[in-house]
Amino acid sequence: MSRTVKEKRARFRELHQSGCFILPNPWDVGSARMLESLGFEALASTSTGYAWSTGRPDYAVTRDDVLEHLTTLANSVNLPLNADFEAGFAPDLEGVAENVSRAIAVGVAGLSIEDRIVGESGLYDIATSVERLKAARAAIDQSGEDVILVARTEGLLLDATALKPAIEKLVAFADAGADCLYAPGARNRHDIAELVKAVAPKPTNIVMMRPGLSFAELADLGVRRISIGGALARVMWASAIAAARELKEGRFDVLGSGIPGASLDAMFRSFADA
Repeated sequence: MSRTVKEKRARFRELHQSGCFILPNPWDVGSARMLESLGFEALASTSTGYAWSTGRPDYAVTRDDVLEHLTTLANSVNLPLNADFEAGFAPDLEGVAENVSRAIAVGVAGLSIEDRIVGESGLYDIATSVERLKAARAAIDQSGEDVILVARTEGLLLDATALKPAIEKLVAFADAGADCLYAPGARNRHDIAELVKAVAPKPTNIVMMRPGLSFAELADLGVRRISIGGALARVMWASAIAAARELKEGRFDVLGSGIPGASLDAMFRSFADA
């Protein structure tokens, strides 16, 4: 049975209440439906994965591009969708609020707002970041929709040792109304445990961009959800590029490693029949 947008949002809220879940990141309809067919409970868009799928680098897509992409993803699966909404696609508070409202309208169950100053190399300071987050929070509240607000600081991606500033920002974001907190770049047990502890009882998202701690280990540390950003898209691109290089050399053995077309047809046919 197909879920309504309201039901998807309620399920997404439920997933954040206890335990731990994996939130993989598709970049198009095919990858989204593949992940749903494998039994994942929710999905999240990836700004990098989507940009690469259109032949552009990260942060080179527009707000309207992303809203169209989110609309397509949200309507293509029966799972809750969390939107990677970058920095809200606006430098001003009014623009952030308006754009968040637009994202809510396309049916997402959650969305993240980061503190990166798009087009520059730095981050918004705490005060500015908090005001921008409050604008997003107000837009969600005014909509009356049960959408998860995820606040993320990119500080650890710029300086892996800057744990204290990252925690200070996440605590401020939690106080400003974020439902879930996120600091990409946290990798070791100590840093992850400190992040979880600092914002508890609110849930923490950890992104796994490379091999590291297992699901069980992250769950034991109190992590509520685990995303992978553009990592799965990078795996796909690595495989395709390696295969294409063999083709360029005139060798075709790699083509034998592909999944049978009949298997893919069967997987996607289940969505067509639903």
